[in-house]
Amino acid sequence: MARKVLVMGEVRDGSLRNVSFEAVAAAKTIAEGGEVVGLLVGDSVASFANELIHYGADRVVTVENDKLKSYTSDGYAQAFLAVHAEENPEGIVFGHTALGKDLSPKLAAKLEAGLVSDVTALEVEGGNVIFTRPIYSGKAFEKKIVTDGILFATVRPNNIATLEKDESRSGDVSSITVDVKDLRTIIQDVVRKTAEGVDLSEAKVIIAGGRGVKSEEGFKPLKELADVLGGAVGASRGACDAEYCDYSLQIGQTGKVVTPDLYIACGISGAIQHLAGMSNSKIIVAINKDPEASIFKVADYGIVGDLFEVLPLLTEEFKKLKVHS
Repeated sequence: MARKVLVMGEVRDGSLRNVSFEAVAAAKTIAEGGEVVGLLVGDSVASFANELIHYGADRVVTVENDKLKSYTSDGYAQAFLAVHAEENPEGIVFGHTALGKDLSPKLAAKLEAGLVSDVTALEVEGGNVIFTRPIYSGKAFEKKIVTDGILFATVRPNNIATLEKDESRSGDVSSITVDVKDLRTIIQDVVRKTAEGVDLSEAKVIIAGGRGVKSEEGFKPLKELADVLGGAVGASRGACDAEYCDYSLQIGQTGKVVTPDLYIACGISGAIQHLAGMSNSKIIVAINKDPEASIFKVADYGIVGDLFEVLPLLTEEFKKLKVHS
């Protein structure tokens, strides 16, 4: 059955997050030939509307207001619900990001809709949309079907393939004025405490270090390899607790959950808490001096050796490949 699906696009640091395009692709599946409507909320977001259309949205609605410059759940909820009231969609898709994880449960409760969070795959069978999501720290997957009401889902970054960008696509871009009021939180200023470079949650390549990195200086060869591969640097909780790096780099059960195309674990033992955050990576490479380290059990490729000897060699070889490619 054809459905209208509303997709929340996310603008950050002057660009649309890639997960926005993944959400559009998921919405296309849910819509089954119906209309996919993009939604952009902020103080100046209309300029990003056509990009959403190029990636598959049929049209885009924007809500612009000075009070929406920085995210607050109250402000964004008011904007979303105003658009929802006009569009009355059968489906809603968010990215499973900090914004999505905070806002989607609140909206689902307001709309009395069931929410399927952290979706990694979806398909349509017999008119039903089947959502797949990880459970038990990624040790198993469950399939869910929403049998009644709005189909509301959040999609995990780097799991849903985006549609091919088509700059010839065009669609209507409209705006809705929302009187944003009664905000319980006023954002005075935003100071980002994140590592420079590629966003860890959306990185295609991650070079992660554990206690085996031994020091803050020990992360230098990881950063060098990440730069060559166009990736990001991550860390285990052990490395963060030891103050080798900032907690913004932490991957695991109490950190970020990532699913890159390539994950290189350097000096990481493979505690279950860390595996919960990266075990669904497409290819895992482990580098560790201990041949009995648990990380090798989940790795696709393993190197038993000193990371400080192995990483410089890998970096040089990848540099050569880039020169000749």
